[in-house]
Amino acid sequence: MTTSKQNYNFQKIVVITSVILFLIKMTAWYLTNSVAILTDALESTVNVTTSFIGLYSLYISAKPKDAGHPYGHGKIEYVSAAIEGTMIVVAGMLIIYEAIKNLGNPQPIGRLDYGIILISSTAIVNYIVGEIAVRKGRKNNSLALVASGKHLQSDTYSTVGIMVGLVLLFLTKQAWLDSAVALVFALLILYTGGKIIWDSLRGIMDEADKELLKKMVSLLQADREENWIDIHNTRIIKYGTTLHIDCHLTIPWYLNVHEAHAEIDKLSMLINNNFGESIDLFVHADGCLDYSCVLCDKQGCALRQKVFQRKVDWTVLNVTENRKHKI
Repeated sequence: MTTSKQNYNFQKIVVITSVILFLIKMTAWYLTNSVAILTDALESTVNVTTSFIGLYSLYISAKPKDAGHPYGHGKIEYVSAAIEGTMIVVAGMLIIYEAIKNLGNPQPIGRLDYGIILISSTAIVNYIVGEIAVRKGRKNNSLALVASGKHLQSDTYSTVGIMVGLVLLFLTKQAWLDSAVALVFALLILYTGGKIIWDSLRGIMDEADKELLKKMVSLLQADREENWIDIHNTRIIKYGTTLHIDCHLTIPWYLNVHEAHAEIDKLSMLINNNFGESIDLFVHADGCLDYSCVLCDKQGCALRQKVFQRKVDWTVLNVTENRKHKI
């Protein structure tokens, strides 16, 4: 099963979880008339909506490339995450409005004991499903699944805080605590939504993933072949679960086409074996020049023009520069 299909299937679990937990929270609000629990329930309406949006985006993202979308459909995940983040922010502002309104006119609270039990059960389920979604999304390079998981986790954190507030309210009978707790966790919800929006915009703008580049450069440095004199002009773009990688590989100028292609195949196999199946690798082969001899330790080269001095260690900086390496 492809990673795209795995992401899509797990998002179905997120959808079902969101719907069930929303119904439980609405029941808790009906029993307690607590604005803090209403805060949780309101965020869950966003959970339900965005989980369906995430499901649709992963369905589109999993479609194969076609003539109209030669790079695939993966960018839909960034759009989905942006919509989800926006809806989280809107939910946070609605919660602040309700909390401030209730702060000046506290409403009587009903069966808090039942409400606390119901809400605590949703927190446990939310955290478990959210943690699995985030891990699977990071493993499979799915921003939509990571966004869904983070949304569930943010819901868990706010739920735990609300539970603490409800317990204090239950013990002290101070009605204003209900709105105060809702306000605090509305701010947390706003932060989470803003972070998701920012991450999605970075993806839409094809911002360089420095952590991913570091991992790839470390791999290439550790397993570099004798004929790989340097790698430069390296770029990585994420489209959903697919990584598109471009680079220039400097090899001995006298290799024939078949030999040069064999070196590119080695590079491709190394990256695919360590970064997953969904990779598009485009390599431009450059022939070495006289100044390359001092940093090339190829043994038995009959055409060497200068004595080898030292290798240049590959770093994120020098493999992304648009020029061949020199000493």
